[in-house]
Amino acid sequence: MYLAIGKTIVAAVLISFVSWLSGKKTGLAGFITALPITTLLALAFSHMEWGDAKQSVDYAKSVFVAIPVSLLFFVPFLLAEKLNFGFWTCYTVGIALLGVGYFIHTHIMKIL
Repeated sequence: MYLAIGKTIVAAVLISFVSWLSGKKTGLAGFITALPITTLLALAFSHMEWGDAKQSVDYAKSVFVAIPVSLLFFVPFLLAEKLNFGFWTCYTVGIALLGVGYFIHTHIMKIL
């Protein structure tokens, strides 16, 4: 129970800090968000909770494959001006592309 509470507090503080920082220093906030901080925390928390090295390695492999695939979310934002998309259109299309990305991820993980 204490582990779950601790994980929640650490994650909430990290998300709150980066969200606050985005209003002050957008570039730094973006860089911190892009860092694998969440992955570092999640891998450590997962291993602490389950203690299974193989599961932790498989988890890390899944994250490795998911990172480039998850960039599909940002494609509509990159094309927003050319396609005359507003924020919510970019967001919605990005979510849909993440759905496509999930199937790509699943296929790649079967190969690995």
